[in-house]
Amino acid sequence: MPVYQKISSKIDLVTINNPGTDNLLEWFNVTNAGKNEIEFLRKKFDFDFQHLKASAATTFAQRPMLMDEQNYLFIILHFPILINGVITAGELEIFIGRGYLVTIHNGNLPALNNLFNLAKKNPESLQSYHLDSSSILLSEIIDRLLQANYTILDQNGLKIDEVEEIIFSDDQNKAISQILQLRHNIINIRKILQSHKNILKKLREIESSIVPEKEVKDHYSVLIEHSIRIWEVLENQREMIEVLNSTNESLTNHKLNYIMKTLTVFSVIVFPLTLLAAIFGMNAKYMPFVDGPYGFYIILGIMGFMSLLMLVYCSRKKWLK
Repeated sequence: MPVYQKISSKIDLVTINNPGTDNLLEWFNVTNAGKNEIEFLRKKFDFDFQHLKASAATTFAQRPMLMDEQNYLFIILHFPILINGVITAGELEIFIGRGYLVTIHNGNLPALNNLFNLAKKNPESLQSYHLDSSSILLSEIIDRLLQANYTILDQNGLKIDEVEEIIFSDDQNKAISQILQLRHNIINIRKILQSHKNILKKLREIESSIVPEKEVKDHYSVLIEHSIRIWEVLENQREMIEVLNSTNESLTNHKLNYIMKTLTVFSVIVFPLTLLAAIFGMNAKYMPFVDGPYGFYIILGIMGFMSLLMLVYCSRKKWLK
């Protein structure tokens, strides 16, 4: 029967003993590991100090990896987290051995927190997952974390639909910032998840007594399929963003061309006015119409006639449409 125990302020333990089995399974969940937590794990499990150091709360950005040690496996995985519309990476360090599993993180992985909180509030609920070994528990944790990616991808999908509406509502400037944010998020998710499939394949194919072959093939093959499907959704969303970006650029260019066309036609129409104003503005003697009593009105009439002539010319050329 599962039992919850609080080891310290940052270390929680759930002990699982499924009916029909004599082996206990211990899940140590460590949040914001510091010096005391690292020392506790080193003494209890004799983990490599370099691995523990990588799990300290003050260090981050360790590359995802899988290391097969003599008595345990050490795994580092990254998962995307959506905070205020921006994608960041949440890091999870895992030590897995026969009869135990240790997860170390900064508390920013909601799916993992939810599963462990479920174990704390209702320990018997874990029995429904048939957690007969640490490898099965690990597959359940990774599965939860991978499934959480679909929530982020769904939000991306809603954002993509919103951007599409913005583009065709004639607000291209707003669409540009939205497109850039979506593109940035998708790039970050791809960077975070790109190593998952390889690590899961290594887990499935590794020859270790910690991860028995009969359990690995079924559980970790499903996780690999999840990883592939997530990657396919990401690729589709990336392509959609590129299409929307091209559409937005086309509409922006069309609007710019229309503005330039309007300004050009206007310049052509007023050109005679500018030319006549420049000619009659010269301080030269014997300028026609200048000294006559109706010279001003005659010059205005000539300007109006020439502008009308240019307007008719532009209209026949269909430049005004």
